[in-house]
Amino acid sequence: MAVEIRFTAASVARVRFAVSPLGETVLAVRILLGTAGHAVHQPWVRAARPLLAGERELPLLRALIGGPLPSFLFPVPPERLPSVTAELDLLRATEEAFFRREYGAVVGVPAEEAPGPAAVLPRLAEALLRCHDLLIAPQWGRMRAVLESDIGRRALTLVDGGVHALLAGLHRDVAWDEGQLVVHGRRTPHSVHTVDAGGHGLVLLPSVFNWPNVGVDKSPVAAASIRYPAEGVGLLREPSTEAPAGLAPVLGRTRTALLAALAEPLTTGALAGRLGITPSAVSQHLGALRGAGLVSTRRTGRTALHQRTERANHLLGESG
Repeated sequence: MAVEIRFTAASVARVRFAVSPLGETVLAVRILLGTAGHAVHQPWVRAARPLLAGERELPLLRALIGGPLPSFLFPVPPERLPSVTAELDLLRATEEAFFRREYGAVVGVPAEEAPGPAAVLPRLAEALLRCHDLLIAPQWGRMRAVLESDIGRRALTLVDGGVHALLAGLHRDVAWDEGQLVVHGRRTPHSVHTVDAGGHGLVLLPSVFNWPNVGVDKSPVAAASIRYPAEGVGLLREPSTEAPAGLAPVLGRTRTALLAALAEPLTTGALAGRLGITPSAVSQHLGALRGAGLVSTRRTGRTALHQRTERANHLLGESG
């Protein structure tokens, strides 16, 4: 079924990006429950599935995540990089009528027969926090680097080509059709679910664990949202980049690691997450590398993407 998101001028002006650690947790659990997941995730699944087996709220997670996903599991982040605890606070605050309607639709009972949110959401939030700490937190630095790098690239697309170019390039199943955004195929009679973004806008969320699919919230409370596959997910399954040993005594370990990481364009924040240092430290080192002609930076507004130069490529090749 296609989903059509209707826009007003106000909602187009409010297109923004966000990263959701809660959303990634939910999607990771869904994969481990055996209901989704691409082959790219299978090495992680084999290692992580035994970790989930001891979760005491597994029956609750299976009931709410093992099939169609209720919208209350994906509160729209109010900021670009929320903490998982902030998102869980939004989950706990789900309005009662909305919760009962979504819960009933998932488990197959009338909304009036569904339990109240107070009976479910505190348990669910605690279980998802444990799952996050167990499954997501150990690799969140690398995940966040991939997600932020994707946002940086798409922000440049928005600046260069506008909203149309941004949305058209999200995924093969996303199309801008006569002023409306259509997700999951073409519109045909009786096969379109309509979402009205109103003046609340659209939030675009790159995802690791939804890869390679695109998902859209069919029951948004406020802003509409699309969860799309982030570019570079394969990097998560590769071993960490090894800095060439011959360069480290000359440039220093951190600057050598920065050059090794910059085989692809990355933002300052993505580099900080990948190397485990502060953004200000990254900026200092990048300044020195730019001065030596080893790094180039492309700036558009507040977004800056860094990449190593051909001189740096030759240097790395000679030291390898």
